[in-house]
Amino acid sequence: MGQDKLVKEPILSVIVPCFNEARSLRSLLERFSMAIGDRSVEFLLVDNGSTDETAAVLAEQLGQPRFRFARSVKVERNIGYGHGIMRGLREARGTWLAFTHADMQCDPADVIRGFDCLQSQPNPEGILVKGRRLGRPWPDRMLTIGMQIAATALLRTVLTDINAQPKVFHRRLLSKLTTPPVDFNLDAYVLYAAKRAGLRILTVPVTFGPRHYGVSKWAFSLPSKIRHINYSFAFLCRLGFSRDSTSGT
Repeated sequence: MGQDKLVKEPILSVIVPCFNEARSLRSLLERFSMAIGDRSVEFLLVDNGSTDETAAVLAEQLGQPRFRFARSVKVERNIGYGHGIMRGLREARGTWLAFTHADMQCDPADVIRGFDCLQSQPNPEGILVKGRRLGRPWPDRMLTIGMQIAATALLRTVLTDINAQPKVFHRRLLSKLTTPPVDFNLDAYVLYAAKRAGLRILTVPVTFGPRHYGVSKWAFSLPSKIRHINYSFAFLCRLGFSRDSTSGT
């Protein structure tokens, strides 16, 4: 699967979980190839229990020399977005780590811009860089603001645009991710863990575009959005309670 063409010592590993994203993968690889240029970066695609042609497309595309920077890992059964990302983070070989989405709503170039922003800072190991989405419809912005308010109140630390991608950080943060959720609450968990570990969070503006294929796995209807809000609120409550029940990081 092209693994004899890997970058030998990547500086940055970018993890992208893929669940039934077969139609996006060719474009995703092309765009990421353009974004990284000749940088020492590995692109780690996590086939997160897909039931479409994702495995076949990955086998075909990653066998091409032009995508020697990319490799894949397979999760046999999908148990959640967070589980897929954590599997990728644990398999990654880079000193610096990042994760983003495969659905083409997030520009691969944003990962590199986020990494460059991080590297330009004094003490980059003490910083996590994340996206700040621009140009979104007002209902989505209102939902994001509501989640920010809830997270800030329940966790007593400011978290903004929680689900914006990418997230870029030094691999030492992995040791703080001791009980990660397996689902979409991983974004909030990683930001909260970073804050508790004393990391400074910086944001870079990103454009959140329309999906090229398929529909959202959670926001495809009003009832699904309501379930997502309720589930996220319950997770934040549990996370806030665990903060009060433990000491240290």
